[in-house]
Order: sequence, then C-alpha cells, then structure tokens
Amino acid sequence: MARLRVFQAALVSLALVVALGAFAAHGLESVVSAARLETWRVGVRYQAWISLALLAVALWPGVIARGAVWSLLLGMVVFSGSLYLLVWFDLPWLGAITPIGGALMMLGLCWAAISCKRPL
Repeated sequence: MARLRVFQAALVSLALVVALGAFAAHGLESVVSAARLETWRVGVRYQAWISLALLAVALWPGVIARGAVWSLLLGMVVFSGSLYLLVWFDLPWLGAITPIGGALMMLGLCWAAISCKRPL
C-alpha cells in the first residue's frame, strides 16, 4: 500500500475516532449501560492507537512490509468494529471475534518493527 494511502487511511480513521468518541459521550450515554459504553470506548481507544501507528508507518522514511500495514488495518477493523457492532446491535457473541483483531494488531506492530529498514 502506498505511503500516501496509509497516511490518508490513518487520518480518516482518526477523524472517525473523534466522531465515534463524541457519539459515545453525547448519543450513547443515555441509551446503553455503563458497561456497554465502556466497551464502545475501548473500541475507540484502540482505533486511535492503531491509527497513530499507521501514521508512524506512513511517515517512516524507510521500508516497512506491506503485510504489516494490512495486518494493522484489518486488526483495527475487526477489533474495534466488532466492539462497535456488539454495543450497537447488542450482539455479545461478537466479543469472541474481538481477540482475532487484537492478535492481528499485535502481529502488525511486531511485523512492522521487524521489517522496518533504514532509508538508503
């Protein structure tokens, strides 16, 4: 994935973090339980962290494995997305999918760390 696309994806994801965080504070607070609200916030928090990691990858002047980027993106979508859907549709079974996203995020971070090379 080209650096510009990774950079753009990270920025769009961070914009969604702001929107989803604000939605939790102003739209969900009176609709769901405190536990479900915290679940939503965990999804937002991890989406923010991985978005920042993607920004770092995009700004790294050297080479980072493409698979690491895809692993980070997919992990973020699976982890945070499953939590958002769990809260929104009250589907607790989605909690079983969330760790797959977490594993993909950890894989992506480690893969990026191992694969990063200095610029020429």
